Amino acid sequence: MMKQHSLIKIISCSALIFLSASFRFATAQSDTTAIDVLLDPGKTMLDSAKYYNGVMRKNYNGPGSFSLDATHNPHISVLQCFVRTADLGKVYAAVAKIVKSENPTKNKLTASGFYYIPLSGLGLAGIMADTTAWLIRFQAKLIESVKPYILKGTDAAFVQNKNGTPIAKGTADYVNVYVPEHSGVKFNPHVTIGLAQEVFLKELLAKPYRKFTFTNTSVSIYQLGDFGTAQKKLWTSSKNK
Repeated sequence: MMKQHSLIKIISCSALIFLSASFRFATAQSDTTAIDVLLDPGKTMLDSAKYYNGVMRKNYNGPGSFSLDATHNPHISVLQCFVRTADLGKVYAAVAKIVKSENPTKNKLTASGFYYIPLSGLGLAGIMADTTAWLIRFQAKLIESVKPYILKGTDAAFVQNKNGTPIAKGTADYVNVYVPEHSGVKFNPHVTIGLAQEVFLKELLAKPYRKFTFTNTSVSIYQLGDFGTAQKKLWTSSKNK
């Protein structure tokens, strides 16, 4: 009886320690959030992005391949950074103020061609948009408004992978240096469309590209997921939330 009582006590203590550790881990995860302040493109760009996403998936449908859906929304990232989760409300208010003054839905952009980032025989491809004076100004104002809340972050700030795999190496580093490395004259506005074989992408880039103009329907803020994807919508300027 004594042994049974002691065993129950040990199990109970172990359970409490596990729950306590889990709680602290969950709390640590929620202290900081990796965010993407982005433009939601209108139908013209959405149709093009979804079409070429299908083309990418026909060429390559292995590990890392993805469909453009609710957890991989076609978008143009304007600012990626880490902020305290407790400051998200202030970040939303700051971005809303800039959106109201800049009215991004009235500015047309031009899709100018494809690009890709090499990834061991594959390529992460996207449709580029021409950088405009308005885009540079809009980004600069967003950075200035959110700057008081930006801090250094880690993998724990991202939406975690459901299968338990870690966030891809380098993802947090990319977000930590987004402002100095991807703003102003270094800003490369684009809509990511998927993974494909690099040989295929080289052939695609060699073909003539038919440019088109498009508008944006809103500005949104997402929590970033693996590979810097916009996974969880936190806020939007759209009235159709």
